[in-house]
Amino acid sequence: MRVLLTNDDGLQAEGLESLRRELLAIDGVELDVIAPDSNRSATARSITTRSPLWVEEVPYEDGTVAYATEGTPVDCVRFADLGLVGGTPDLIVSGINHGSNLGDDVTYSGTVAAAFEGIILGVPAIAFSQQSIGRDMDFRLGRRFDFSASAPLAAEIVRVVIERGLPEGTLLNVNFPGGEMTEVEVTRLGKRIYNDELKKVESDGEVRHRYRIYGFEPSFEHEPGTDLTAISEGRVAITPIHFDLTSHDELDAVREWALESLLPSPRSGR
Repeated sequence: MRVLLTNDDGLQAEGLESLRRELLAIDGVELDVIAPDSNRSATARSITTRSPLWVEEVPYEDGTVAYATEGTPVDCVRFADLGLVGGTPDLIVSGINHGSNLGDDVTYSGTVAAAFEGIILGVPAIAFSQQSIGRDMDFRLGRRFDFSASAPLAAEIVRVVIERGLPEGTLLNVNFPGGEMTEVEVTRLGKRIYNDELKKVESDGEVRHRYRIYGFEPSFEHEPGTDLTAISEGRVAITPIHFDLTSHDELDAVREWALESLLPSPRSGR
């Protein structure tokens, strides 16, 4: 089983290293590590299309080698799929992210984006994220993280996925609470409430201004069964996610608009 480990916090991140050590201990796993050379948080599914990318081999003390790229998390998955490490992965593991990826936040997350790229390529994928020790519900807050419990549990989840597989086109988004973990809940995505506002912070003349539009702590709708509520109450949240954004229930309704009637009439030829 060939496993690709990547993240969006960068190759030197403690969360990635903690999970790397645990994955190396799984029998039958051939582990490849390709990660950004620095933090690429909140890059979502961005890719690098207009310039070549540097890749640097980074040796570990245990004799294995990782690859640091100046690309995004999605670029890292593409590198693996296109043969940088000699073979395409059978499973993609992204994380452990420094900070939760919950609810609407998953659409911005580079950690989750790497897993999304896996299912687009037909490769099962898992994204792991860890709440800070302070149990902040804002993914941008928190500087201290403890991966001593989450990394072994993440490796056990990887073992289960290797054994049982995942439904085609589905990834697992796994979030660990910052404190003691005594329960696991399979959840749906919750709803963030973003409390951002436009705030001018600097002016350079009369026509050029600098604004802050993010940075105010978001809240969330406290609904049972959601990932946000599970983490806020100290439970591990596991959310199956798929990439099909089509609103299937609305297809017939839109067809009834008969939009073909808006097309220009064909000109008669002479």
